[in-house]
Amino acid sequence: MTPAMRQHRVLITISVMVASIMQALDTTIANVALPRIQGSLSATQDQITWVLTSYIICTAIMMPLSGWLAGQFGRKRIFLISIAVFTFASVLCGLAQTLPEMVAFRGLQGLGGAALVPMSQAVLLDINPPERHGRAMAVWGMGVIFGPIIGPALGGWLTDDYNWRWVFYINVPFGILSFLGVLTFLAESARKRTRFDFFGFITLSCALGALQMLLDRGPLKDWFGATEVWFEATIAAVAFYLFAVHTATARAPPFVSPSLFRDRNFLTGNVFVFVIGVVLFATLALLPPLLQEHMGYPVFLTGLITAPRGIGTLVSMLIVGRLIGRIATRYLILFGLLMTAFSLWQMSGFSLLMDGAPIVWSGFIQGVGTGFVYVPLAAVAFATLNPQLRNEATAVFNLTRNIGSSIGISVVEALLVRNTQVMHVALASHLTRYAGAAGASTGTGIALLNARVTEQAAMIAYNDDFKLMMILTICVIPLAFLLRDVQRPKSVAMVLE
Repeated sequence: MTPAMRQHRVLITISVMVASIMQALDTTIANVALPRIQGSLSATQDQITWVLTSYIICTAIMMPLSGWLAGQFGRKRIFLISIAVFTFASVLCGLAQTLPEMVAFRGLQGLGGAALVPMSQAVLLDINPPERHGRAMAVWGMGVIFGPIIGPALGGWLTDDYNWRWVFYINVPFGILSFLGVLTFLAESARKRTRFDFFGFITLSCALGALQMLLDRGPLKDWFGATEVWFEATIAAVAFYLFAVHTATARAPPFVSPSLFRDRNFLTGNVFVFVIGVVLFATLALLPPLLQEHMGYPVFLTGLITAPRGIGTLVSMLIVGRLIGRIATRYLILFGLLMTAFSLWQMSGFSLLMDGAPIVWSGFIQGVGTGFVYVPLAAVAFATLNPQLRNEATAVFNLTRNIGSSIGISVVEALLVRNTQVMHVALASHLTRYAGAAGASTGTGIALLNARVTEQAAMIAYNDDFKLMMILTICVIPLAFLLRDVQRPKSVAMVLE
């Protein structure tokens, strides 16, 4: 780290974190505005999903490439280009008048934003000495985790009080601020020239693109009952196989270095961050429709009642950043996992008759648990890794989290639909025309009774999803003991004390 970067550490941190929060926010903020966008662009339900799909696919393809580009052309240059493209694409999204324009501009936004989160993590690791990595990752984690949590509330407010186009325009001032900060204070990183592995990039891109298509289009196409889904699954499986074989056997340096996965901390960290992606983002996907469609909460109140999750994350990250180095990392992660599992156990007992208190408290506890897992994990995963691999490693780390979130959301929503139907049949089998309220034998009464049964069946299905995520969280707890802490020199420890 240069003296100039050490002197401007705070300003560099602010600049890169503004970009990181901006990108993390866009993963959820547009979801709330989707119905308004659909109406404005005269799109069908099947067509409007491409607004999300194009962004997700382009981000997934570009993210692993960002590490190689940073090594070839310098991290600062790639960072600046990414911020500029993301901000410009946000303007174009706000100006879009047709569906093809919106899909194309969202894809461009995904290409620009893919590098922002992994590059910001690499920058913070580089400008801070090892003994400050815990606090640095606490700051970074606040943006990555807090952004998606507040996204729905912010998107709902902008859409209701202004216009859906402001969901995209809001990125412009922050993008300009971040661009100027990075341009002024961040020094260029050392370059590492390597041959571009075209075959590895193509196979990985095809695999990720097909997987994201499968996960996004599956619910609309009845999963494997559709030829399209089988086609996407086949491409994903074959491409992943070719990529894995090529990476393991290539004589020249492959697109993703195998040495990354020989590091036990990094490999274990990727397993954990995959599970975090599943639990965090699947929960965020389940709660809004539960609150709005089945419990009658308006959009803005839904955002407020889920906000304590972000507060819990913020509080825990401020605390855990100071505990790293004093308490073994595995114990911090273990505590976080237990808190997360406890919150999911609480959520598995949700009822349509409850008030907002259980949602607030379970969300707060889960936010605390997420912070206690994510911050030490983001630090320890890179603790034993060669610093020269950070560009590539941060890209892979964040890609794994994104894949986990995509798979988690698709699985829980598919199970939600299936289990709702199963439970509806089970509950309805215990009813007779005389078992309901008065008038249940009439057409209107039967319809009302069916709606009540459907609501109860859906609530049971939601609880089953929360229980499944609780079991998944408990199953990965033993992996915490595979993580190794890096012992600091005594002289450093004395200075910190």
